[in-house]
Amino acid sequence: MRMMVLFDLPTVTKTEKRAYTLFRRFLLNDGYDMIQYSIYGRILNGSDAEEKHMKRLVANLPPEGSIRVLTVTEKQYAGMKLLVGLPLFQEKKVNASQIALF
Repeated sequence: MRMMVLFDLPTVTKTEKRAYTLFRRFLLNDGYDMIQYSIYGRILNGSDAEEKHMKRLVANLPPEGSIRVLTVTEKQYAGMKLLVGLPLFQEKKVNASQIALF
């Protein structure tokens, strides 16, 4: 499974910029990879991991903005089409059997 976090946070004031930076750092430190600007994703090992990471997200939400979470299967994620641009280094094609989950 993959958990994708999509967010739109205000960055007008110094406090809002700090909240954005703290949330983004939380995502990176928690194992999320940037898919696009304001879209981060991570691999999950089942619904128990989904609950755990959802609780961690809720505990680290910024006070303002819009944050959405979408969980998809590996097959659904692999069916995503890249229409413009090149895949990132992290998106190099890897078979599901080559992924090691700990």
